[in-house]
Amino acid sequence: MTEGMKALKQDFLPHDLEPLLQNTNFNGSIAVQARQSLKETNWLLDLANKSNFIKGVVGWVDLRSSDIRNILSGLANQPKLVGVRHVLHDESDDYFMLQKDFQNGIGALHDFNLTYDLLLFPKHLPIARQLKERFPLQRFVVDHMSKPYIREKTISPWREHLRAIAEFPNVFCKLSGMVTEAEWNKWDKTDFKPYLDIALEAFGTDRVMIGSDWPVCILSGSYHSTMDIVVDYVSQFSEEIRSKILGANCSKFYNINL
Repeated sequence: MTEGMKALKQDFLPHDLEPLLQNTNFNGSIAVQARQSLKETNWLLDLANKSNFIKGVVGWVDLRSSDIRNILSGLANQPKLVGVRHVLHDESDDYFMLQKDFQNGIGALHDFNLTYDLLLFPKHLPIARQLKERFPLQRFVVDHMSKPYIREKTISPWREHLRAIAEFPNVFCKLSGMVTEAEWNKWDKTDFKPYLDIALEAFGTDRVMIGSDWPVCILSGSYHSTMDIVVDYVSQFSEEIRSKILGANCSKFYNINL
């Protein structure tokens, strides 16, 4: 981590998150991997099993392993494992997700009722669309709206690529990660409205879900101010739609009980 990220150089544990959830009227969260480590996945699952408000874990497994089905079978007794993620946008090969061994791992997820989180930059969206075309039954979610260039106030071609992947009915989108794509600690809620409008237009109100990206979000705003961006935005909708975006859609996608 760079010096500018020193706020993250500490432990963040369930007892740190629980009061933040309570103070913003949320009763649960999904824990999502950060390291490419099976050890971390098991650690997150252990935390989730000890903390009722951690409703599920999106962990990491080596999808390129020739033994992937046995690896997933070994985790099958963990009901809080709801999905898998790989830090795709850090791979030097933009087409990493289309490698044959990686696709073999993606192909195994559906049999274990596991989702896949797409952690991407905008340039990866057309490639992710190719991946989705090859796995029509697999549930995918685009993390952080694919990190649009909010700081530069750039819309295209992110908008067009997001619309294209949203054409698949079992692809969802997380309304999250925006504050760190804006100018850190100098943003205004209005900076995010054009991007939220586009995400909602592309995915509709049944396939988007709020996300915090905590603790990474604290680099550019508090947990409360970060969550308020989407909470305030959805105030324009009916109570039914608000409940979907602020929880029910997440529950549906990850197949969890709130």
